[in-house]
Amino acid sequence: MESLVLTPRLAGLAALVPQHARLADIGTDHGKLPLSLLLSGRIASAIGSDIGAGPLEHAAHNAAEHGVSLSLRLAPGLDAIRPEECDTISVAGMGGQTIAEILAAAPWTARGDHLLLLQPMTKIYELRQWLWEHGYDIQQETICREDRRRYVILSVRGGAACRSRALAQCVCSPALLRAEGAEDYLTWLLSRERHVLDGMQQANVTDAAQLTQQRRLISVLEQAREALI
Repeated sequence: MESLVLTPRLAGLAALVPQHARLADIGTDHGKLPLSLLLSGRIASAIGSDIGAGPLEHAAHNAAEHGVSLSLRLAPGLDAIRPEECDTISVAGMGGQTIAEILAAAPWTARGDHLLLLQPMTKIYELRQWLWEHGYDIQQETICREDRRRYVILSVRGGAACRSRALAQCVCSPALLRAEGAEDYLTWLLSRERHVLDGMQQANVTDAAQLTQQRRLISVLEQAREALI
């Protein structure tokens, strides 16, 4: 029997799912997140959706082994989910651009009826910008550490006014700066972005705008971290 012990990243996500929620887990893979929540009695129901048949077969096997009822859908994003079937949606382990595309293809997520738990692996600045520009409110950010990496989980609801935000807020949102562990996260992020700049300079990148943008990003992170110390 496969263990349903969650990684720190998924455990952080699970902790944000409300009691008695009706969860739709997008990109469910082997179904560990919804299955662990069902087994603990934390949620009322769960749907696992994935674009791959193989992972869903594994999820079905895990559900059967643990004696849990898990509705599984083979589809991209939220294409096979009806709004009335869930009140909480988790989208984890994908790039920020992919997450934005999933939400854009399901405009009902912007109405504010659903809690969205989003865990982007890349392009988090761009995802924040997209969310604000399309009427989503970032209510909370949660930082978790897994091995050497840090991850951020965005707790989001629709129903907000659409607005554009400056780069500084997309890099360091108010919710991020309120999060436990924000100083450590910004230190890690600053080190990563400095490494990116060093790589650009060593590769003799001649795009002045690209170099200026990276230096500005580092400056924003430095100022934000300094304000927290």
